[in-house]
Amino acid sequence: MKYDVAIIGGGPAGLNAALVLGRARKTVALFDNARPRNRVTHASHGFITRDGVKPSEFRRIAYEEVLGYPTVKHWEIGVTDIRSSEEGFVIDTSAGEQVQAGKIILAGGLREELPEIKDIREFYGKSLFACPFCDGWELRDQALVIISDQPHAFHKVKLLQNWSRDCIVCTNGAAEALNVEQREQLAARGITVIDTPISFLSGQNGMLERVHFTDGTSIERSGGFIDPAQIPNLDFSEALGYDTMENGAVITNEMGKTTVEGVYAAGDAAYVMPSQLIYAAASGSKAAMAVMADLTEENWKLL
Repeated sequence: MKYDVAIIGGGPAGLNAALVLGRARKTVALFDNARPRNRVTHASHGFITRDGVKPSEFRRIAYEEVLGYPTVKHWEIGVTDIRSSEEGFVIDTSAGEQVQAGKIILAGGLREELPEIKDIREFYGKSLFACPFCDGWELRDQALVIISDQPHAFHKVKLLQNWSRDCIVCTNGAAEALNVEQREQLAARGITVIDTPISFLSGQNGMLERVHFTDGTSIERSGGFIDPAQIPNLDFSEALGYDTMENGAVITNEMGKTTVEGVYAAGDAAYVMPSQLIYAAASGSKAAMAVMADLTEENWKLL
């Protein structure tokens, strides 16, 4: 059987795309390796009617809705290769299967590489987070640490003032992350900057208590935010020929169409920012509508 569309990735972008296409009576092959990026966090926020939902519960509800449409089929396996064919595309799965589809939506999302700090994974998703809009409310008025060696560290500091004025910035040895003017502005507002590399973090049950530095000093903090590197989970650019950004994200137009005919991308795979459920879901809906527009024109010519 040849499917109208294959969706690679079962996060909010892929699931919303599948929902739109299923409701449009298109045959959909949905591939999902069940390893979402937000699985480490206790709750997801900022999605109306689902504020505070557990990621596992969000997926359960979403799949219940999506698979209620008979033309959507779900594979809980990964995709190892995609290649063009005369009739569209051939998808190779990690189980050794081959599936044919006329269109492809890439919605594999991102994976995060955390700073190389001892024990940081113990705290990530519990008291250390990446997105202030997602988790700032839960850390409001607390003693926070901002761990960032990125050029946008200054912006994150300013943003976090909306949730807590008790912030300390740690560049983890990357003093160049903040320039002289930025440091002066931070100092004028009583915000401490520590450039000494971080040795390790301490606390109990994932709740941060202290940040320890290589010079033997430490500071007391109850939570904070970091800047993990974000890398696309899937990369079929060489096989399919679509263009990517420097960070590997798929380049698309405003509706999710890539530079290759028949290939679309949605969610974090297309670097939809801010990286939130509601943005990803919306981009999945747009990509599905772009697919529908193209299928409609193609089918009209055959009538």
